[in-house]
Amino acid sequence: MTEAVWQLRQERTGGLSETIVEHAHRGELTRQSARCPQCHRQLPARPVVARTVETMVGPVQVKRPYFYCPSGCGGVDPLDQVLDLAPGRKQLDVQQAAAQVATEMPHEEAHTLCSELTGVQLGSKRLHTFVHQAAEDLSVLEVAPSRQEIAQRLEEMAAGCFRRPVLVLGIDGAYVPTRPDSARQRQEGQRHCRSRRASWHGQWRDANGFRFYLIDDERIVHVLSWHQVQNEEQLGDALQQVKEAGVIPADQVRLCVVCDGASWIWKQVESLFPSARQVLDYYHCKEYLHKVAKVQ
Repeated sequence: MTEAVWQLRQERTGGLSETIVEHAHRGELTRQSARCPQCHRQLPARPVVARTVETMVGPVQVKRPYFYCPSGCGGVDPLDQVLDLAPGRKQLDVQQAAAQVATEMPHEEAHTLCSELTGVQLGSKRLHTFVHQAAEDLSVLEVAPSRQEIAQRLEEMAAGCFRRPVLVLGIDGAYVPTRPDSARQRQEGQRHCRSRRASWHGQWRDANGFRFYLIDDERIVHVLSWHQVQNEEQLGDALQQVKEAGVIPADQVRLCVVCDGASWIWKQVESLFPSARQVLDYYHCKEYLHKVAKVQ
């Protein structure tokens, strides 16, 4: 019985949402004219256009008047603005739920679990797009744990120890292939036809990041990480924000920086954390020694 109700829930709640929209926004549904937001021309209503959107409470169909500006400004949908509808089919509540699940597990598992729990079918590519949109304008301080959370992790690591815990800062970078935003847009042509070679050209860009973590003989405790497609100046700005905000209590830890031999990394370290213990990581140390031995 509960399984049958679960299967019908979105159809029923979606219909209920349609009824609420009809009663709450009757004026917008019967609107006869609208003003163009660009040229401010008065536009008459055209025939009603139906649009179906997917929400957490099920699919909701909205039948609203459509307005088109003959001056070339495009179409206007006043009800979409009143309801704050997202451009795509999946609405903001679905996007928010999907992004929250994706931050806790890999995307391959997140889209399956999200579909099972919500009843909204969601692919892994669409889920990745939602997460990208949500994180696009975030800064390092907005994703960093609170001072209370970091202080609690420090207290747990320092319990029973005579000296301050060791906090390791790791910095690294790599080249990653990227594609332009135009590659995500819909392409003209017939469906179900043989795909052609992409007309856009990708670009290799710098992906740099850093991670703070506590370490002792038995444990590694994550504190803060920030990895983005960014250059060395942007990474330095992020580290500067972390330092100035006092997110990392420098007086309560022994800071150790473990990195490779790239000069731009150590330039940032010496500028921001001059008193930190500097360590060349073991893998790159072996790599350099091997090159020297090969030359000899």
